[in-house]
Amino acid sequence: MNREETLLQFSRLLDIMNELREKCPWDREQTWESIRHLSIEEIYELSDAILANDAQEVKKELGDILLHIVFYSKIGSETQLFGMGEVIDEICNKLIRRHPHIYGNVQADNAEKVKQNWEQIKLQEKGEQRKSVLQGLPQSMPALVKAFRMQEKVAAVGFDWDTAEEAFAKVKEELREFEEAKSANEKEAEFGDLLFALINYARKSGINPDDALERTNKKFKTRFEFIEKRATELERNLKEMSLAEMDEIWDEAKKAERRIK
Repeated sequence: MNREETLLQFSRLLDIMNELREKCPWDREQTWESIRHLSIEEIYELSDAILANDAQEVKKELGDILLHIVFYSKIGSETQLFGMGEVIDEICNKLIRRHPHIYGNVQADNAEKVKQNWEQIKLQEKGEQRKSVLQGLPQSMPALVKAFRMQEKVAAVGFDWDTAEEAFAKVKEELREFEEAKSANEKEAEFGDLLFALINYARKSGINPDDALERTNKKFKTRFEFIEKRATELERNLKEMSLAEMDEIWDEAKKAERRIK
């Protein structure tokens, strides 16, 4: 598909949005606030499609997200705040500013240096409004993702372990401190420190901890549903089964997974 065709398709989407906003009772009533939760849902659906490596679903969910971007922009234009063109200009200008190694004279020979430049330029853009590299992270961002992003941001300005091995030594230190904690408050605080250290080790090892945990969630769900199915076949109530019995079926589920692979 060439550039001209893509531009025509994007123009078609803008025309459809204009028409829906004018003629559809539901679309006409929507506001930024009313579609916000739907946008969040679409992002999670895209995330699921990516983790499943389902290209068709990724394509579909990207379309849904693009629709939301156009929708927000259309509402913005109606109130004369901004339009789709200004949204596009904003991101184009930002990309040029934050890639001085492409559009300027700055040297950046690897991805890590590009990330460092990005965070430093981002801080400079905010001037007095943003005095910390950690400002700007959404308050509602999930804690695991927020920890990962905080670590990435401080690493970009040099606050980081040199190696994954050093990060893992910190994990072992935090584990010892958790084991030694006495009160409930101490245990909670040390558990948080341990999680933070594990996330940092994952980052240094090239592992996205949120993706890793979600894949484990899916694996756990599949295996437990296998236990439920087998219990039904055996006409047994899960609550009446021993942990040893359920664990034996769990091992069956693991073997079944290996046969499928």
